Amino acid sequence: MILIIDDNEDIRFTLKEICEFSEWPSMEAPNGKKGVEMLKALEPDLVLVDYHMPGWDGLKTVKEIRKHDKNIPIIVLTVEERQSVANNFLEAGATDFAMKPIKAPDLISRIKLNLKYAKLSHNDQEMFVEKGINKDTMKSIKQFLYEQENPVTINDIQAQLPIAYQTVHRYLHHMVEKGDVEVVSDYGSRGRPKNKYQLI
Repeated sequence: MILIIDDNEDIRFTLKEICEFSEWPSMEAPNGKKGVEMLKALEPDLVLVDYHMPGWDGLKTVKEIRKHDKNIPIIVLTVEERQSVANNFLEAGATDFAMKPIKAPDLISRIKLNLKYAKLSHNDQEMFVEKGINKDTMKSIKQFLYEQENPVTINDIQAQLPIAYQTVHRYLHHMVEKGDVEVVSDYGSRGRPKNKYQLI
């Protein structure tokens, strides 16, 4: 999954279209602070971040991302061509740059290259988290939970994702143990309480 952080709605739309064309799922954040919150919740594979944004600019956002994740590829979108700007971003932890206005072929090739490099830089054990749990499957469940306003049941998740009930249960149990998800007991009007889940 690719996380898009840009305050310009039109540019976010363009970037999302480019991602969809290349069959990369994506999520959007309108500012740096929201982007870092989403990064912590969703653990994307790559971040596209704009340089000029109100509040947290791209440089501040890159620094905050690196506090949480030392390895994720970060591509900075900018109109700036000054070497000093590039140096500041590289020192902060950016891995690549794409010049605005965005050219789809250039951005797609940069994303592919950065994703490939990130994959090669991890050993096989890091591609899968502990207990035989697939990272991509866990991200799908996390993304679904992130998009819900209220806690949901395993049945709610299983109905929307192509994942078996038992698998959803196992992944939720794992995420509860890690402290990423909490269980909310819904007592309803009668009978046994239902366990519902939400991201912390």
